[in-house]
Amino acid sequence: MKIFSYVVARDFGFAPNPFHGFCTLATCKPLIRNAAELGDIIVGTAAAPRSNEIVFFMEVNEILTFDDYWNDVRFAVKKVNYVGSTKKAYGDNIYHTDENGSWIQEDSHHTNYDGSTSEENIATDTSSNRVLISNNFSYWGSKSPAIPPTLMELIKKGPGHKCNFPDEFKSEAKAWLMCQERGCFGAPSDWKN
Repeated sequence: MKIFSYVVARDFGFAPNPFHGFCTLATCKPLIRNAAELGDIIVGTAAAPRSNEIVFFMEVNEILTFDDYWNDVRFAVKKVNYVGSTKKAYGDNIYHTDENGSWIQEDSHHTNYDGSTSEENIATDTSSNRVLISNNFSYWGSKSPAIPPTLMELIKKGPGHKCNFPDEFKSEAKAWLMCQERGCFGAPSDWKN
C-alpha cells in the first residue's frame, strides 16, 4: 500500500471531485493517477497558509479509462452541467475519444474561458488514461481539519507529490485516516460564498 500526498492548490471540487457518492481524480496529477493501484491512499493537503490541514483523502477502489468513465452510467452525474448546481458545473467527467481515437474535451473547468479546447490541459490530463475512483473517502474542503502533529510528514510543500513513506508511518497515517467519518463535509474552499 502506498500513500500519495500532494497540495490541493486549487480547491474547486473538480480535482478531486468528491460529489455524488464517489471521490474521483480524473484530471490533474497524472503521475499519481498513473502510479496508484487499488488499495492505495491519496491525500490532499491545503495550500498555505493552511498547509497543516487535510482537504481530502481517498482509498483507490476502482480505476477506469477515460472512455470507460465517460460511458459508465454511475458517473453520468459527474458530466458538466452549467444549468444545474455549482457542483454540477465542476464535473470532472470531461474526456472521451471520438471514432478516430482523438481526445474530446467537453466544455468544463479545464477548457479555455470561451469553452474552446485547452490543448495544454488535454496534454497534461490525458498523459495518464486512468481515473481513480473511491467510495471510501473523506472530503472536508473549506472545513479542513488539522493534521495531527505526529503525521506532519504527510504534508508535501510545493508542486508534485510524495509517496516514499516508511511502513510504520504509513500504518499510523492509514489508521488515523480510516478513523475519520466518511463523506463530503464542506464546500470547496475556492467556491465563492
